[in-house]
Amino acid sequence: MKSFVVLCAFLGAIAIQQGSASTASTSHLVCYYDGNSYVREGLAKLTLPDLEPALQFCTHLVYGYAIINPTSNKLVSRNEKLDLDVGTGLYRTVTGLKKKFPHLKVLLSVGGDNDEVDNDNNKYLAMLDSTDARIPFINSAHALVKTYGFDGLDVAWQFPKNKPKKVHGSFGKFWKGIKKTFTGDFVVDEKAEEHKEAFTTLIRDLKNALRPDGYLLGLTVLPNVNSSLFFEVPAIVNNLDYVNLMAFDFQTAARNPEVADFPAPIYELNERNPESNVNFQVQYWLDHHCPASKINVGIAAYARSWKMTEDSGLTGLPPVSKTDKAGPAGLQTQTDGLYSWPEVCAKLPNNANAHLKGADQPLRKVGDPTKRFGNYAYRAADDKGENGIWVGYEDPDTAANKAGYAKAKGLGGVALVDLSYDDFRGACSGDKYPILRAIKYKL
Repeated sequence: MKSFVVLCAFLGAIAIQQGSASTASTSHLVCYYDGNSYVREGLAKLTLPDLEPALQFCTHLVYGYAIINPTSNKLVSRNEKLDLDVGTGLYRTVTGLKKKFPHLKVLLSVGGDNDEVDNDNNKYLAMLDSTDARIPFINSAHALVKTYGFDGLDVAWQFPKNKPKKVHGSFGKFWKGIKKTFTGDFVVDEKAEEHKEAFTTLIRDLKNALRPDGYLLGLTVLPNVNSSLFFEVPAIVNNLDYVNLMAFDFQTAARNPEVADFPAPIYELNERNPESNVNFQVQYWLDHHCPASKINVGIAAYARSWKMTEDSGLTGLPPVSKTDKAGPAGLQTQTDGLYSWPEVCAKLPNNANAHLKGADQPLRKVGDPTKRFGNYAYRAADDKGENGIWVGYEDPDTAANKAGYAKAKGLGGVALVDLSYDDFRGACSGDKYPILRAIKYKL
Protein backbone atom coordinates (compact mmCIF):
# COMPACT_ATOMS: atom_id res chain seq x y z
CA MET A 1 0.00 0.00 0.00
CA LYS A 2 2.81 2.36 0.92
CA SER A 3 4.60 1.73 -2.37
CA PHE A 4 1.36 2.41 -4.25
CA VAL A 5 0.98 5.79 -2.52
CA VAL A 6 4.59 6.66 -3.33
CA LEU A 7 4.04 5.69 -6.96
CA CYS A 8 0.91 7.86 -7.17
CA ALA A 9 2.77 10.80 -5.67
CA PHE A 10 5.61 10.32 -8.14
CA LEU A 11 3.26 10.16 -11.12
CA GLY A 12 1.39 13.19 -9.81
CA ALA A 13 4.63 15.15 -9.57
CA ILE A 14 5.47 14.24 -13.16
CA ALA A 15 2.01 15.33 -14.29
CA ILE A 16 2.41 18.67 -12.51
CA GLN A 17 5.84 19.19 -14.07
CA GLN A 18 4.50 18.33 -17.52
CA GLY A 19 1.55 20.67 -17.01
CA SER A 20 3.88 23.47 -15.93
CA ALA A 21 6.15 22.86 -18.90
CA SER A 22 3.14 22.93 -21.22
CA THR A 23 1.93 26.20 -19.71
CA ALA A 24 5.41 27.73 -19.98
CA SER A 25 5.82 26.59 -23.60
CA THR A 26 2.59 28.33 -24.63
CA SER A 27 3.51 31.67 -23.05
CA HIS A 28 3.89 34.35 -25.69
CA LEU A 29 6.90 36.61 -25.72
CA VAL A 30 6.23 38.91 -28.64
CA CYS A 31 9.23 41.02 -29.65
CA TYR A 32 8.93 44.16 -31.76
CA TYR A 33 11.69 45.17 -34.14
CA ASP A 34 11.35 48.57 -35.79
CA GLY A 35 13.26 48.64 -39.07
CA ASN A 36 14.16 52.30 -38.42
CA SER A 37 16.59 51.12 -35.75
CA TYR A 38 18.63 49.48 -38.53
CA VAL A 39 19.42 52.88 -40.06
CA ARG A 40 20.17 54.79 -36.85
CA GLU A 41 23.65 56.10 -36.30
CA GLY A 42 26.19 54.97 -33.72
CA LEU A 43 25.37 52.81 -30.71
CA ALA A 44 21.62 52.99 -31.33
CA LYS A 45 21.91 51.05 -34.61
CA LEU A 46 20.46 47.54 -34.22
CA THR A 47 21.75 45.28 -36.98
CA LEU A 48 20.66 41.69 -37.60
CA PRO A 49 23.74 40.17 -35.90
CA ASP A 50 22.84 42.30 -32.85
CA LEU A 51 19.24 41.11 -33.12
CA GLU A 52 19.95 37.38 -33.20
CA PRO A 53 20.81 36.87 -29.49
CA ALA A 54 17.28 38.02 -28.62
CA LEU A 55 15.49 35.53 -30.83
CA GLN A 56 16.14 32.51 -28.62
CA PHE A 57 13.75 34.14 -26.14
CA CYS A 58 11.05 35.45 -28.51
CA THR A 59 8.11 33.37 -29.68
CA HIS A 60 7.01 36.01 -32.19
CA LEU A 61 8.96 38.76 -33.95
CA VAL A 62 6.83 41.67 -35.17
CA TYR A 63 8.67 43.66 -37.85
CA GLY A 64 7.44 47.21 -38.36
CA TYR A 65 6.19 48.99 -40.12
CA ALA A 66 4.34 48.71 -43.38
CA ILE A 67 2.07 51.68 -44.13
CA ILE A 68 -0.96 52.59 -46.20
CA ASN A 69 -0.46 54.43 -49.49
CA PRO A 70 -3.38 56.92 -49.35
CA THR A 71 -3.53 57.17 -53.14
CA SER A 72 -3.67 53.48 -54.03
CA ASN A 73 -4.99 52.27 -50.65
CA LYS A 74 -2.42 49.50 -50.82
CA LEU A 75 -0.17 48.30 -48.02
CA VAL A 76 3.39 49.26 -48.92
CA SER A 77 6.85 49.25 -47.37
CA ARG A 78 7.73 52.37 -45.39
CA ASN A 79 11.24 52.31 -46.89
CA GLU A 80 11.49 50.29 -50.10
CA LYS A 81 15.29 50.43 -50.34
CA LEU A 82 15.65 49.19 -46.77
CA ASP A 83 12.91 46.57 -46.90
CA LEU A 84 12.66 45.28 -50.48
CA ASP A 85 16.10 45.43 -52.13
CA VAL A 86 17.06 42.07 -53.59
CA GLY A 87 19.57 40.28 -51.37
CA THR A 88 19.76 42.95 -48.66
CA GLY A 89 16.11 43.86 -48.06
CA LEU A 90 15.04 43.41 -44.47
CA TYR A 91 11.72 41.76 -45.33
CA ARG A 92 13.39 38.63 -46.72
CA THR A 93 16.35 38.83 -44.36
CA VAL A 94 14.19 39.01 -41.25
CA THR A 95 11.88 36.18 -42.33
CA GLY A 96 15.00 34.20 -43.26
CA LEU A 97 15.92 34.15 -39.57
CA LYS A 98 13.33 31.38 -39.15
CA LYS A 99 15.83 28.95 -40.66
CA LYS A 100 18.09 29.50 -37.65
CA PHE A 101 15.21 29.92 -35.17
CA PRO A 102 12.52 27.50 -36.39
CA HIS A 103 10.30 28.14 -33.35
CA LEU A 104 9.93 31.82 -34.31
CA LYS A 105 6.85 33.31 -35.96
CA VAL A 106 7.61 36.51 -37.88
CA LEU A 107 4.80 38.96 -38.61
CA LEU A 108 4.63 42.17 -40.61
CA SER A 109 3.05 45.06 -38.71
CA VAL A 110 0.72 47.62 -40.26
CA GLY A 111 0.78 51.23 -39.11
CA GLY A 112 2.20 51.86 -35.66
CA ASP A 113 2.70 55.29 -34.18
CA ASN A 114 5.62 56.08 -36.49
CA ASP A 115 3.52 56.40 -39.63
CA GLU A 116 2.86 60.09 -40.18
CA VAL A 117 -0.87 60.77 -40.18
CA ASP A 118 -2.70 64.00 -40.93
CA ASN A 119 -5.10 64.48 -38.02
CA ASP A 120 -7.56 66.26 -40.32
CA ASN A 121 -7.41 63.48 -42.91
CA ASN A 122 -6.48 60.27 -41.13
CA LYS A 123 -5.90 57.69 -43.86
CA TYR A 124 -6.61 54.85 -41.43
CA LEU A 125 -10.05 56.25 -40.69
CA ALA A 126 -10.58 57.11 -44.36
CA MET A 127 -10.07 53.45 -45.26
CA LEU A 128 -12.70 52.41 -42.74
CA ASP A 129 -15.09 54.87 -44.40
CA SER A 130 -14.73 53.20 -47.80
CA THR A 131 -15.50 49.58 -48.65
CA ASP A 132 -13.81 50.03 -52.04
CA ALA A 133 -10.59 51.20 -50.36
CA ARG A 134 -10.40 48.10 -48.17
CA ILE A 135 -10.26 45.65 -51.08
CA PRO A 136 -6.84 46.75 -52.48
CA PHE A 137 -5.55 47.03 -48.90
CA ILE A 138 -6.46 43.45 -48.04
CA ASN A 139 -5.16 42.06 -51.34
CA SER A 140 -1.84 43.90 -51.05
CA ALA A 141 -1.43 42.89 -47.39
CA HIS A 142 -1.91 39.23 -48.28
CA ALA A 143 0.54 39.59 -51.18
CA LEU A 144 3.26 41.16 -49.00
CA VAL A 145 2.94 38.47 -46.34
CA LYS A 146 3.06 35.67 -48.90
CA THR A 147 5.77 37.09 -51.15
CA TYR A 148 8.28 37.77 -48.37
CA GLY A 149 7.68 34.73 -46.19
CA PHE A 150 5.98 36.30 -43.17
CA ASP A 151 3.85 34.13 -40.91
CA GLY A 152 1.08 36.68 -40.69
CA LEU A 153 0.00 40.25 -40.18
CA ASP A 154 -0.02 42.44 -37.08
CA VAL A 155 -2.55 45.30 -37.23
CA ALA A 156 -1.45 48.40 -35.28
CA TRP A 157 -4.22 50.69 -36.52
CA GLN A 158 -3.89 54.41 -35.93
CA PHE A 159 -7.10 55.40 -34.20
CA PRO A 160 -7.35 58.87 -32.58
CA LYS A 161 -5.83 59.08 -29.11
CA ASN A 162 -7.49 59.85 -25.81
CA LYS A 163 -7.08 63.44 -24.69
CA PRO A 164 -4.52 63.76 -21.85
CA LYS A 165 -6.14 64.11 -18.44
CA LYS A 166 -4.68 66.29 -15.72
CA VAL A 167 -4.40 65.45 -12.05
CA HIS A 168 -6.70 67.75 -10.09
CA GLY A 169 -6.93 68.68 -6.43
CA SER A 170 -10.31 69.07 -4.72
CA PHE A 171 -10.90 72.59 -6.06
CA GLY A 172 -9.62 71.55 -9.48
CA LYS A 173 -12.09 68.66 -9.62
CA PHE A 174 -14.92 71.00 -8.61
CA TRP A 175 -14.02 73.53 -11.33
CA LYS A 176 -13.60 70.78 -13.91
CA GLY A 177 -17.13 69.56 -13.12
CA ILE A 178 -18.55 73.04 -13.68
CA LYS A 179 -16.52 73.52 -16.86
CA LYS A 180 -17.64 70.14 -18.21
CA THR A 181 -21.27 71.23 -17.81
CA PHE A 182 -20.67 73.92 -20.42
CA THR A 183 -18.12 72.25 -22.68
CA GLY A 184 -19.17 68.60 -22.58
CA ASP A 185 -16.84 65.63 -23.03
CA PHE A 186 -13.91 65.80 -25.44
CA VAL A 187 -14.95 64.01 -28.65
CA VAL A 188 -12.14 61.77 -29.88
CA ASP A 189 -13.92 60.72 -33.06
CA GLU A 190 -17.39 61.86 -34.09
CA LYS A 191 -17.81 58.72 -36.22
CA ALA A 192 -16.38 56.31 -33.64
CA GLU A 193 -19.36 53.94 -33.75
CA GLU A 194 -19.21 53.69 -37.54
CA HIS A 195 -15.45 53.16 -37.45
CA LYS A 196 -15.83 50.47 -34.80
CA GLU A 197 -18.22 48.50 -37.01
CA ALA A 198 -16.06 49.00 -40.09
CA PHE A 199 -12.95 47.82 -38.24
CA THR A 200 -14.76 44.66 -37.19
CA THR A 201 -15.56 44.03 -40.85
CA LEU A 202 -11.96 44.75 -41.86
CA ILE A 203 -10.60 42.26 -39.32
CA ARG A 204 -13.07 39.60 -40.48
CA ASP A 205 -12.18 40.13 -44.14
CA LEU A 206 -8.45 40.15 -43.40
CA LYS A 207 -8.71 36.87 -41.53
CA ASN A 208 -10.74 35.33 -44.35
CA ALA A 209 -8.01 36.32 -46.80
CA LEU A 210 -5.19 35.00 -44.59
CA ARG A 211 -6.86 31.84 -43.26
CA PRO A 212 -6.48 29.59 -46.37
CA ASP A 213 -2.68 29.90 -46.11
CA GLY A 214 -2.68 29.45 -42.32
CA TYR A 215 -1.37 32.96 -41.69
CA LEU A 216 -1.69 34.58 -38.26
CA LEU A 217 -3.59 37.80 -37.60
CA GLY A 218 -2.78 39.83 -34.51
CA LEU A 219 -3.94 43.16 -33.13
CA THR A 220 -1.75 45.78 -31.47
CA VAL A 221 -3.79 48.26 -29.45
CA LEU A 222 -1.64 51.39 -29.54
CA PRO A 223 -1.09 53.52 -26.40
CA ASN A 224 -3.96 55.78 -25.32
CA VAL A 225 -6.43 54.36 -27.83
CA ASN A 226 -9.81 53.90 -26.15
CA SER A 227 -10.79 50.25 -26.64
CA SER A 228 -14.42 50.96 -25.80
CA LEU A 229 -14.67 53.40 -28.72
CA PHE A 230 -13.03 51.43 -31.48
CA PHE A 231 -13.08 47.68 -30.79
CA GLU A 232 -16.10 45.37 -30.72
CA VAL A 233 -14.20 42.91 -28.59
CA PRO A 234 -16.58 39.92 -28.71
CA ALA A 235 -16.99 40.34 -32.48
CA ILE A 236 -13.30 40.50 -33.39
CA VAL A 237 -11.50 38.17 -30.97
CA ASN A 238 -12.47 34.99 -32.82
CA ASN A 239 -10.65 36.33 -35.88
CA LEU A 240 -7.50 37.27 -33.94
CA ASP A 241 -4.65 35.03 -32.81
CA TYR A 242 -3.51 37.53 -30.17
CA VAL A 243 -4.13 41.02 -28.80
CA ASN A 244 -1.13 43.07 -27.67
CA LEU A 245 -2.22 45.81 -25.27
CA MET A 246 0.30 48.65 -25.37
CA ALA A 247 -0.41 49.67 -21.78
CA PHE A 248 2.25 52.36 -21.45
CA ASP A 249 2.90 56.02 -22.33
CA PHE A 250 -0.14 57.04 -20.27
CA GLN A 251 1.96 60.00 -19.14
CA THR A 252 4.54 61.58 -21.43
CA ALA A 253 6.00 65.06 -21.76
CA ALA A 254 4.27 65.42 -25.12
CA ARG A 255 0.88 64.70 -23.53
CA ASN A 256 1.50 66.28 -20.12
CA PRO A 257 4.35 68.80 -20.42
CA GLU A 258 3.77 70.40 -17.00
CA VAL A 259 3.37 67.26 -14.86
CA ALA A 260 5.73 64.28 -14.62
CA ASP A 261 4.22 60.98 -13.55
CA PHE A 262 4.54 57.20 -13.87
CA PRO A 263 4.30 56.33 -17.58
CA ALA A 264 3.00 52.78 -17.15
CA PRO A 265 1.77 51.73 -13.68
CA ILE A 266 0.35 48.24 -13.26
CA TYR A 267 -2.42 49.43 -10.94
CA GLU A 268 -4.41 52.62 -10.45
CA LEU A 269 -2.70 55.51 -8.71
CA ASN A 270 -4.45 57.72 -6.14
CA GLU A 271 -6.36 60.65 -7.63
CA ARG A 272 -5.32 59.75 -11.18
CA ASN A 273 -7.28 58.70 -14.23
CA PRO A 274 -8.51 55.18 -13.33
CA GLU A 275 -8.01 54.00 -16.92
CA SER A 276 -4.29 54.84 -17.05
CA ASN A 277 -2.84 51.56 -15.86
CA VAL A 278 -2.12 48.06 -17.10
CA ASN A 279 -4.74 46.32 -15.00
CA PHE A 280 -7.63 48.46 -16.23
CA GLN A 281 -6.71 47.86 -19.87
CA VAL A 282 -6.39 44.11 -19.37
CA GLN A 283 -9.57 43.84 -17.34
CA TYR A 284 -11.58 45.68 -19.99
CA TRP A 285 -10.74 43.06 -22.60
CA LEU A 286 -11.33 40.21 -20.17
CA ASP A 287 -14.69 41.65 -19.14
CA HIS A 288 -15.68 41.85 -22.80
CA HIS A 289 -15.08 38.15 -23.43
CA CYS A 290 -11.58 38.16 -24.86
CA PRO A 291 -9.88 34.87 -23.89
CA ALA A 292 -7.09 35.53 -21.41
CA SER A 293 -4.78 33.31 -23.48
CA LYS A 294 -4.94 35.80 -26.37
CA ILE A 295 -3.96 38.88 -24.34
CA ASN A 296 -0.32 39.96 -24.14
CA VAL A 297 0.74 42.83 -21.88
CA GLY A 298 2.80 45.40 -23.74
CA ILE A 299 5.96 46.59 -21.98
CA ALA A 300 8.07 49.51 -23.20
CA ALA A 301 11.83 49.03 -22.96
CA TYR A 302 12.22 52.80 -23.08
CA ALA A 303 11.80 55.57 -20.49
CA ARG A 304 9.97 58.90 -20.51
CA SER A 305 11.52 62.05 -19.08
CA TRP A 306 10.62 65.63 -18.11
CA LYS A 307 12.67 68.71 -17.19
CA MET A 308 12.29 69.60 -13.52
CA THR A 309 12.32 73.30 -12.73
CA GLU A 310 13.09 75.15 -9.50
CA ASP A 311 9.34 75.10 -8.83
CA SER A 312 9.13 71.30 -9.16
CA GLY A 313 10.35 70.73 -5.62
CA LEU A 314 13.16 68.59 -4.26
CA THR A 315 11.54 65.24 -3.48
CA GLY A 316 10.78 63.94 -6.98
CA LEU A 317 7.64 62.26 -5.63
CA PRO A 318 5.15 61.96 -8.50
CA PRO A 319 3.09 63.61 -9.73
CA VAL A 320 5.76 66.31 -10.09
CA SER A 321 4.24 69.63 -11.08
CA LYS A 322 5.76 72.67 -12.75
CA THR A 323 7.88 70.60 -15.14
CA ASP A 324 9.02 72.20 -18.38
CA LYS A 325 8.27 69.82 -21.23
CA ALA A 326 10.53 66.93 -22.21
CA GLY A 327 13.92 66.06 -20.83
CA PRO A 328 16.94 66.48 -23.13
CA ALA A 329 17.53 63.89 -25.84
CA GLY A 330 19.78 60.95 -25.12
CA LEU A 331 23.03 60.41 -26.99
CA GLN A 332 21.70 57.25 -28.63
CA THR A 333 17.98 57.74 -29.18
CA GLN A 334 18.32 61.45 -30.09
CA THR A 335 14.68 62.09 -29.11
CA ASP A 336 13.56 64.60 -26.49
CA GLY A 337 11.82 62.95 -23.56
CA LEU A 338 12.81 59.39 -24.50
CA TYR A 339 15.69 57.21 -23.30
CA SER A 340 16.59 53.61 -23.99
CA TRP A 341 17.25 51.37 -20.99
CA PRO A 342 21.07 51.55 -21.41
CA GLU A 343 20.80 55.37 -21.50
CA VAL A 344 18.85 55.33 -18.23
CA CYS A 345 21.25 52.83 -16.69
CA ALA A 346 24.17 55.12 -17.46
CA LYS A 347 22.45 57.96 -15.58
CA LEU A 348 21.90 55.92 -12.41
CA PRO A 349 24.66 55.97 -9.75
CA ASN A 350 27.74 53.99 -10.78
CA ASN A 351 31.52 54.18 -10.45
CA ALA A 352 31.88 56.12 -13.70
CA ASN A 353 29.60 59.01 -12.74
CA ALA A 354 29.92 59.12 -8.94
CA HIS A 355 31.95 62.36 -8.95
CA LEU A 356 30.28 64.14 -11.87
CA LYS A 357 28.35 67.37 -11.41
CA GLY A 358 25.81 69.50 -13.26
CA ALA A 359 24.06 67.88 -16.21
CA ASP A 360 26.16 64.72 -15.77
CA GLN A 361 25.48 64.21 -12.07
CA PRO A 362 23.86 60.82 -11.47
CA LEU A 363 20.14 60.63 -10.85
CA ARG A 364 18.65 59.53 -7.55
CA LYS A 365 16.88 56.21 -8.04
CA VAL A 366 13.60 55.49 -6.24
CA GLY A 367 12.42 51.89 -6.38
CA ASP A 368 8.94 50.44 -6.02
CA PRO A 369 8.74 47.92 -3.17
CA THR A 370 4.97 47.58 -3.77
CA LYS A 371 5.57 46.30 -7.34
CA ARG A 372 2.50 48.27 -8.43
CA PHE A 373 3.66 51.46 -10.13
CA GLY A 374 7.26 51.31 -11.38
CA ASN A 375 10.61 52.94 -10.72
CA TYR A 376 11.62 56.52 -11.22
CA ALA A 377 14.83 58.52 -10.95
CA TYR A 378 15.38 62.25 -10.72
CA ARG A 379 17.76 65.13 -10.18
CA ALA A 380 16.22 68.26 -8.70
CA ALA A 381 17.01 71.56 -10.40
CA ASP A 382 20.08 73.35 -9.06
CA ASP A 383 20.30 76.87 -7.61
CA LYS A 384 20.14 78.32 -11.10
CA GLY A 385 17.01 76.33 -11.91
CA GLU A 386 18.95 74.13 -14.34
CA ASN A 387 19.84 70.44 -14.85
CA GLY A 388 16.65 69.13 -13.27
CA ILE A 389 15.22 65.92 -14.74
CA TRP A 390 12.60 63.29 -13.84
CA VAL A 391 12.58 59.86 -15.52
CA GLY A 392 9.97 57.10 -15.30
CA TYR A 393 11.35 53.84 -16.63
CA GLU A 394 11.23 50.06 -16.88
CA ASP A 395 14.22 47.98 -15.84
CA PRO A 396 14.63 44.18 -15.68
CA ASP A 397 12.98 44.06 -12.25
CA THR A 398 9.87 46.06 -13.15
CA ALA A 399 9.52 44.21 -16.47
CA ALA A 400 9.66 40.93 -14.55
CA ASN A 401 6.93 42.27 -12.23
CA LYS A 402 4.69 42.84 -15.24
CA ALA A 403 5.49 39.40 -16.62
CA GLY A 404 4.55 38.04 -13.21
CA TYR A 405 1.28 39.96 -13.38
CA ALA A 406 0.53 38.46 -16.81
CA LYS A 407 1.30 34.98 -15.52
CA ALA A 408 -0.83 35.39 -12.39
CA LYS A 409 -3.78 36.57 -14.51
CA GLY A 410 -3.42 33.58 -16.83
CA LEU A 411 -2.74 35.82 -19.83
CA GLY A 412 -1.09 34.78 -23.06
CA GLY A 413 2.17 36.53 -22.25
CA VAL A 414 4.08 39.74 -22.86
CA ALA A 415 4.91 41.98 -25.82
CA LEU A 416 8.18 43.94 -25.61
CA VAL A 417 8.46 47.27 -27.45
CA ASP A 418 11.10 47.56 -28.85
CA LEU A 419 14.20 45.33 -28.91
CA SER A 420 16.29 48.31 -29.98
CA TYR A 421 15.60 50.06 -26.65
CA ASP A 422 16.74 47.12 -24.53
CA ASP A 423 20.46 46.89 -23.75
CA PHE A 424 21.29 44.81 -26.81
CA ARG A 425 25.02 45.51 -26.44
CA GLY A 426 25.25 44.55 -22.77
CA ALA A 427 26.66 47.95 -21.80
CA CYS A 428 24.94 48.15 -18.41
CA SER A 429 25.45 44.79 -16.71
CA GLY A 430 27.31 42.79 -19.32
CA ASP A 431 24.21 40.77 -20.24
CA LYS A 432 22.65 41.45 -23.61
CA TYR A 433 18.90 42.08 -23.61
CA PRO A 434 18.50 42.12 -19.81
CA ILE A 435 14.87 43.30 -19.90
CA LEU A 436 13.94 40.59 -22.41
CA ARG A 437 15.76 37.96 -20.36
CA ALA A 438 14.02 39.02 -17.15
CA ILE A 439 10.62 38.70 -18.81
CA LYS A 440 11.44 35.29 -20.26
CA TYR A 441 12.70 33.89 -16.97
CA LYS A 442 9.61 35.16 -15.13
CA LEU A 443 7.28 33.62 -17.69
